[in-house]
Amino acid sequence: MSEHRSRKDAARNREAVLAAADALFARSESPEDVTMADVATAAGVGKGTLFRAFGDRAGLLRALYGARLEPIREAVEAGPPPLGPGTPPQERALALLDALLCFKLDNRRLALALEGSGSGSPYQAEHYEQWHGLLRAVLEQIPGLPDSGFTAHALLAATRADLVEHLAGQEREPRDTMRARLADFAARAILASGRDGS
Repeated sequence: MSEHRSRKDAARNREAVLAAADALFARSESPEDVTMADVATAAGVGKGTLFRAFGDRAGLLRALYGARLEPIREAVEAGPPPLGPGTPPQERALALLDALLCFKLDNRRLALALEGSGSGSPYQAEHYEQWHGLLRAVLEQIPGLPDSGFTAHALLAATRADLVEHLAGQEREPRDTMRARLADFAARAILASGRDGS
């Protein structure tokens, strides 16, 4: 009984921490303003509980990002077109990029914090490797496209959180304009690559 209660408490604490972190990142001017102490206080848990559950700030960011991303992941794995597996590859590649851009627009502070956290290459981060692997696999299904790995990297570069923040924040580019420009750029890149490889 006490083990069951302990697991229930841990799950409740985890949800409280993710909700508190989510709210703090949404309100912050800069992702760096949000500390683990801030999150612990807002969630009503001790810092020790926070560190045991998530390891460090980067672990908390990854968990929050993953929780926010879950509906898109489900749509990609088993959903209907245009994100789901039954979609023609060129259409699906464009839909994946659009979904990622919209996600980053909706989660600008969180995406910035995650992509800017930790040392080492952002291209070795788990979330990046997952998106790259998925996009590369879809691009490999397009006849005549010669280098799906590089093309996936190049297309994902247009959805980096720092670029999204620059365009949406500093340049005040409207969401629909950003989506249309990304779709146009990606479609031209895919078509040009396909022609070059044929």
